[in-house]
Amino acid sequence: MRWLVTGGGGMLAADVLDRVGRSGDPVLAPDRAELDLLDEPAVRDLVGAYRPEVVVNCAAWTAVDEAESREEEALAVNGRAVGVLAEACSWAGARLVHLSTDYVFDGRSRVPYREDDQPAPVNAYGRTKLAGELAAAGHYVVRTAWLYGAHGPNFVRTMIRLAAERETVDVVNDQRGQPTWTVDLAGLLVRLATSDLPPGVYHGTSSGQTTWYGLAREIFTLLGADPARVRPVTSADFPRPAQRPANSVLATTRGEPIRHWRAALHAAWPVLHREEERQCSPA
Repeated sequence: MRWLVTGGGGMLAADVLDRVGRSGDPVLAPDRAELDLLDEPAVRDLVGAYRPEVVVNCAAWTAVDEAESREEEALAVNGRAVGVLAEACSWAGARLVHLSTDYVFDGRSRVPYREDDQPAPVNAYGRTKLAGELAAAGHYVVRTAWLYGAHGPNFVRTMIRLAAERETVDVVNDQRGQPTWTVDLAGLLVRLATSDLPPGVYHGTSSGQTTWYGLAREIFTLLGADPARVRPVTSADFPRPAQRPANSVLATTRGEPIRHWRAALHAAWPVLHREEERQCSPA
């Protein structure tokens, strides 16, 4: 099976590449310098020439706060470009697996959001990602959340660094979600792409739920540090341009669930800790 992974320089794409590479299947993973999704002729030409059987779209505008003042730019990447890629995949007979986000929901629900619940984003980033979901209709859309991994900056690695730099760390305790390891998500994406499941919306997040504060405490515990050094605060204490949903927990009613977030974090820990130490070590 021939694979194309867009956004090849990103954190998730690195783990998708690793997963596909183990199968021996041919895979092409251009980064933004090699394939700008805003270059419509280049997208069509690459898909037409390479003729992939599966395309995993890991390319996206992910700067949530910047999207508030640059929504049109974010929409071009997260919405219109997805439509061009989806059309090219349909023409080539390729399966498109497109990544979306928990931020398509408003966060007011008291229960986890199902795949068929009505989206209602509260920020520009969520609106642009919802546009991408609509543009990818007829293909596979996988909503994920709170990603962390060894191949890019993320909350887990930031907490490892801050634990070494500060006596205490303030972390919000009124936003609930599901920390998800990119290795687990990559495995889910590959299995979905090669399955007999029908196209549609799927949820790809770890099981269970916590807050950023709860996640930070677990990280400090794994470090052998006192979790009491993590202090709970509210979102109001850290005002940001983009509103965050208070509850963005996703339910998995289609496809397969991913293991509990705590089990995944413990499995990922040796790699994450080693990579952060490597990055922080003097050359």
